[in-house]
Amino acid sequence: MPVQKIKRSYRKTRYILYRETLVDWKEHFWAFLGSFVGIGILAYIQSIHFSGNDAVYLIGSFGASSVLVYGIIQSPFSQPRNLVGGHFISAFIGVSVHKLIPDILWIAAPLAVSLSIVLMQITKTLHPPGGATALIAIIGSDKIKTLGYLYVISPVLIGTLILLLTAFIFNNMTSNRSYPSHEKYHHIRKNFIHHIKRKFLNSRYVQKIQPH
Repeated sequence: MPVQKIKRSYRKTRYILYRETLVDWKEHFWAFLGSFVGIGILAYIQSIHFSGNDAVYLIGSFGASSVLVYGIIQSPFSQPRNLVGGHFISAFIGVSVHKLIPDILWIAAPLAVSLSIVLMQITKTLHPPGGATALIAIIGSDKIKTLGYLYVISPVLIGTLILLLTAFIFNNMTSNRSYPSHEKYHHIRKNFIHHIKRKFLNSRYVQKIQPH
């Protein structure tokens, strides 16, 4: 019996590895295009509003979010609640800790990240790049630090909303990609598509029966 279990486990492992290594060019294309447009918009805003090497609007944690939101769209960490809520909470915690402990880096940095993790867990908005957003508020450039709580709104909140809007568009371009993954959303989307199709068919029917 143990031998049969080992064989079944081996076959299952081979199947999973085979499935995970399949190349889906459509999937890769839309993941590339979505992340390119999302980060491209943020980079454009950075280039027209801020000069020099200080990346005020194009913070590093947005790159990590793009991997999740465009590349692993079914992950719980990639969902809208997690994307927006995780970054927002982490940014607020990071700025607050920096204001309370501005000169003790070895306490401020781990405290900001750790508090962000706990609050994201409590609010069910866990988003791994949020830890980087909190840390950037502590160790970021002087331009970022002088933003204070404005950092929470811009670049963080506005930036995440731009990524989210782009994800809504490019993650629903094919039948294999559906975002967000919440069942309630799928139900609403299905009903909406059905409603549009029915209206279209009704209009075609009315056109046919009307006398010319």
